[in-house]
Amino acid sequence: MPAVDAHDPYDTYDRLISLLDTSSVDYRLIDHAPEGTTEAVCALRGHPASEAAKCIVLRVKVDRRTTRHVLAVVPGDRRVDLDAIRTLFAARYAGFSDAGTAERLARAIPGTVLPFSFDPELEVVADPAVVEQPRLYFNAARLDRSLCLSGADYERLAKPRVEPIAGPPPE
Repeated sequence: MPAVDAHDPYDTYDRLISLLDTSSVDYRLIDHAPEGTTEAVCALRGHPASEAAKCIVLRVKVDRRTTRHVLAVVPGDRRVDLDAIRTLFAARYAGFSDAGTAERLARAIPGTVLPFSFDPELEVVADPAVVEQPRLYFNAARLDRSLCLSGADYERLAKPRVEPIAGPPPE
């Protein structure tokens, strides 16, 4: 069994890099000081927050017996529109997942959640503004390393359901 990277107890980073390398996409790794908040890491990487992928694990209660888990991916300068998520899934409730469930399903610690899912229980839904980005930045399952690739390559590899789920852009 391979050693697990101390930065990534879930080996999510290695799975991501393997996926990118075997898919022959252009990407760039960016090392920086450890940071997990969108605004701060965008400043370290030197790009506007609109080019970042903000990834939030949600709990969606479709009915009394059915709960789904959704990885919502929105531009870094916007919020997830929970009403849009609820409507999209014809659900009674949509809200943020508890930290333990989010970490288990995303296979990443808070601040390092990828816009990809390596768990069949976690469905990825991305806002159109994410996949339209010429350059999309996100933490690479580590607080000290980020990744940049095109929104089109992200969409091709992650195969998210693309739906308008972001709140309005900031004024």
